[in-house]
Amino acid sequence: MKERRAVSRQKSFLQGRIYFNHRRSSIDCLIRDYSEHGARLKFSEAANVPEAIELYIPNKEEIRRARVEWHTGNEMGVSFGEEIHSPSTAPEAAQGDLPTRVQRLEAEVATLKRIVNDLRAENRKQHGEVA
Repeated sequence: MKERRAVSRQKSFLQGRIYFNHRRSSIDCLIRDYSEHGARLKFSEAANVPEAIELYIPNKEEIRRARVEWHTGNEMGVSFGEEIHSPSTAPEAAQGDLPTRVQRLEAEVATLKRIVNDLRAENRKQHGEVA
C-alpha cells in the first residue's frame, strides 16, 4: 500500500479512549500507529462516531482533538488538530472547579447505584425471587 502521509507514523500499542457527543459518549481503542499529525485506531468492534472526536492517551497524559479521515470496519485513521493539552491543564479540570465536579460526579454515581438496585429488586420481584 502506498504511503500518502507527509510524515510517517510509528507503530504503537497504546491504550486510548475517544470522546464525542460533548464528552457524553466514549469508546476504548488501541492506538496502532501514531505521529504528531495523526493515528490509526483499532476498536474491539465497528464503531459509529462523528467526524470530530477527542483522543485521550493515558500513557502520554494527552488529549488530542482529532478529525476522522477514514473508517473501515473496526479501524479508523484520524488527523490531529493543533491543540494539545494534558488532563491536568485542561480548562475543565481547573483546580477551583475540581471539588464541584467531584461532588457532582459522586452524586451522579449514587443516583446510578440507586437505579441499578431498584432495577435488580424489580427483576427479583418479577421472577418470584425472595430478597
